[in-house]
Amino acid sequence: MKKFVSTLNVLALCILLALSQAVHSKQEHSHLQDGDLIFQTSRSSQSLAIQLATKSAYSHMGVILFKNSKPYVLEASATVRYTPLNKWITQGNDGHYVVKRLKNASSHLTATTTYKLHDEAKRFIGRPYDLTFEWSDNRIYCSELVWKLYDNALNIQIGKLQRLKEFNLSAPAVKAKLKERYGRNIPMQELVISPEAMFNSVLLMLVIKK
Repeated sequence: MKKFVSTLNVLALCILLALSQAVHSKQEHSHLQDGDLIFQTSRSSQSLAIQLATKSAYSHMGVILFKNSKPYVLEASATVRYTPLNKWITQGNDGHYVVKRLKNASSHLTATTTYKLHDEAKRFIGRPYDLTFEWSDNRIYCSELVWKLYDNALNIQIGKLQRLKEFNLSAPAVKAKLKERYGRNIPMQELVISPEAMFNSVLLMLVIKK
């Protein structure tokens, strides 16, 4: 009987802990919403080159989408995939991240348009990462994914598209990465959207900086 009571106490404690964690998680993310853009400094091998070329502190980004009431980051990493928000945050440098949102989100991100974002996201799931930053949907990189998601679903263009030649390509780390990816045939006219261009978009406002 004592063992039975002890087992019940352990189960009750586990349930209480699980409920407490669920409530804490819900409160922690209550300030976030579908469609928020999230930025971080990646630990990838190309992060420094991206930062130097774009003159930005941030080299990786994604869009927050809720699934079963839990926040995920839709990102283009090895492939386009959903990553739990807390896991995504820990993958960045020092766990630092910034969240931004459309200034007029209340009018643009309705139940209908949010559904469109989720539906459009399905089209990209599983696409491989684009190491050469080409403006096509066959392979896709992080900021391209978020830009096209908003453009295709809501006809909103966040950030100015640039040609590759417009970036700072003179730093040794950038030159080395360009040579690695393209050899001598660098596509200077290729259209590119950088995390920096989206971060600085006048359409966005700051929500969180940690």
